[in-house]
Amino acid sequence: MASHPDTAASRTGVSRRRLLVGGAAGVGLVVGWALWPRDYGVNLTAAEGETILGPWIKIGADGQVTVAVPQAETGQGVFTALPQIVADELGADWRTVAVEPAPINPLYANDLAASVLFDAAFGPLPDALRRRHVRAEALMLTGASTSVRAFESDLRQAGAAARVLLCKAAARRWGGDWQACTTVDGFVALGGQRERFGVLAAEAADETLPGGELPLRGGDEKRLTGEPLPRLDSPAKVDGSANFAGDIRLLGMVFAAIRQAPIGDSRLVRVDRAAADRIRGVSAVIENPRWVAAVAETWWAANRALDALAPRFETTSALVDSDTIEAALDAALDGDGTRMAHVGDLAATFKDAQVVTADYRVGAALHAAIEPTTATAAWRDGRLSLWMPTQAPALARASAARVLGIGEDRVVLHPTIAGGSFGAALEHQVAEQAALLAQRLEKPVQLTWSRSETCLHDRYRPPAAARMTARLGKNGAVAGWLGKIAAPEVGRELSQRLLAGDTTAQAAVLLPHGGDSLAVEGAVPAYAIPALAIDHHPAEIGVPVGYWRSGAHSYTAFFNECFVDELAHVAGIEAHSFRIAMLGDNPRLARCLSTVATLGGWQGGIPGSGQGLACHQMRGSYIAVLAEARVGADQRVRVDRLVAAVDCGRQINPELVLQQIEGGLMFGMAAAIGASTGFTDNLADVRSFGAMRLPTLADTPEVMVEVIRSDEEPGGVSELAVPPVAPAIANAIMAATGVRLRRLPLLPGEE
Repeated sequence: MASHPDTAASRTGVSRRRLLVGGAAGVGLVVGWALWPRDYGVNLTAAEGETILGPWIKIGADGQVTVAVPQAETGQGVFTALPQIVADELGADWRTVAVEPAPINPLYANDLAASVLFDAAFGPLPDALRRRHVRAEALMLTGASTSVRAFESDLRQAGAAARVLLCKAAARRWGGDWQACTTVDGFVALGGQRERFGVLAAEAADETLPGGELPLRGGDEKRLTGEPLPRLDSPAKVDGSANFAGDIRLLGMVFAAIRQAPIGDSRLVRVDRAAADRIRGVSAVIENPRWVAAVAETWWAANRALDALAPRFETTSALVDSDTIEAALDAALDGDGTRMAHVGDLAATFKDAQVVTADYRVGAALHAAIEPTTATAAWRDGRLSLWMPTQAPALARASAARVLGIGEDRVVLHPTIAGGSFGAALEHQVAEQAALLAQRLEKPVQLTWSRSETCLHDRYRPPAAARMTARLGKNGAVAGWLGKIAAPEVGRELSQRLLAGDTTAQAAVLLPHGGDSLAVEGAVPAYAIPALAIDHHPAEIGVPVGYWRSGAHSYTAFFNECFVDELAHVAGIEAHSFRIAMLGDNPRLARCLSTVATLGGWQGGIPGSGQGLACHQMRGSYIAVLAEARVGADQRVRVDRLVAAVDCGRQINPELVLQQIEGGLMFGMAAAIGASTGFTDNLADVRSFGAMRLPTLADTPEVMVEVIRSDEEPGGVSELAVPPVAPAIANAIMAATGVRLRRLPLLPGEE
């Protein structure tokens, strides 16, 4: 339990003699400042020799600065970017900076991510009420490219506060003016005097902050922001000391594999226990109405036992397959929709006008993270300990507590780094399953889903369909635009599933909404169009869907940018010029588009060139992509080159930005040519990496990225490069072959 500062402590600052960190051992010390919320305490734990300076920073006697990071490290570099902000404002030596996951605490709630991911639940609430509720529920969320955008200000304030306290402690020692002190490379300096942070930290804990705004470091001082500093998580990943969920080893631990019921109203009806008992090392078989788990001395034995069990499930709901999904999308498009956005008088623009129409489809997409779904759990004395990668630790803890019927204060969750995720680690069904197994077995258990199980029970990026209609003006520009999008209500489903224990959220989800904003994110085109409208047509497809890297942007960008290319063709205008003419009010995207055309040697998209363009904006960032692609002799799409120009605002770490853009391009390419599945009899057809048609190293194109320097506020980066890749490739295939592919993934032989 976290300690809560009383009113007097909040007014005067908390000395180390008056308040210890709740539950912390050793010499944990707390310093309060005026910007802290007054109703939440700090629950960091200090090791011997460490001083806690607020909810974000610990400084050891040896000078090590440890930054608590409330975001999941899934490979995107958040364990480096967020500490870099603190170190920059603190004046720390990067070689002495460390990182640890922040404990569950309302102080670390991510309102920005909650407003995107759970708009279906929180959209009806006033902003102030939503923010209070998100904090009260400790919604620590990683997603929607929000980490830097959500926490930069708090982290800078934390670094500035700790710096001021260190300077005041040094000035008191030296009899000088703290405002004349500077910090650099882990030292406080005043004139010719210097002292290490570690020496001053305990004394700094007794200092109080001045009133008013905290002074931030000046531009003439040595700064770390904007520097390509090495990742803090790389050494441990290289030498194997980094702990993923599957690396956890506990005394007496057993291993479990699981087989789950098909999609829909399905239940377990029969298993062959005798056959499983014949597998060496098997110690238990645990049955649940929705699944069966085999437990053994090794995971391999447990998984073999599942095959021997030959579990049979009964499905009483309607069967779902690819045809029923297609029919549901068709019915949704033909039915009533909800207008989500509009500009101008579209009805008047379309009246008696000749229009251009095109239909597009995208299939369900798999998350396809390299790490299979895994959690380790231990049940002892009525308490549960849980180790797992999670993008929503408070929700995972709550779900485990709920399924066991215990209070959340009896569950300790240890977040591990993730081997990818792309949104999959927002889900927490594996936490519930591991918790039940640990309680039943009364010994530590590590549950790992097989690759097949991970594919079969993914929360897929929803399939979607679009019917695009536009009218061209006399000058060839788009005069009117209508986008009708059929897709499941992913936002509502995500809120109902992940916020199951939040009665306020569940009540809000049930309110009349009028469409699902998460299902049509990015559908409003970036161009200046006098009259436009976006309609959402909810589709009931019978398949569980969830958040996937870039969300609906991954398909709305495909719809928009392919359609823009088709309109350019009808207008008889070269695709780059056609776009630029409509971007007069969007100079940042226009610059990306012009930069990528120059950098990539744009030839005008002439027939046979095999070049295609696409551009997109999201999360405060802008990108344009040029693709060179062709259809191989095997009738598969081959991508030879990807060029990207990016404006993501001010960069904390340019190397991390480059990594995310390059990785996003590859992820977007994988989604363009594979990473999708159909369904047969309530089961996904794709159940392995080999069946996903993912690009191999031999398929990897030449990649070129230009990041445009900008002083604008940082935008999101981790998802940015995904959406424009598929339409750029589709447009390139059109230029190469003269055939327009309007369905993802792009399968020329099956179109």
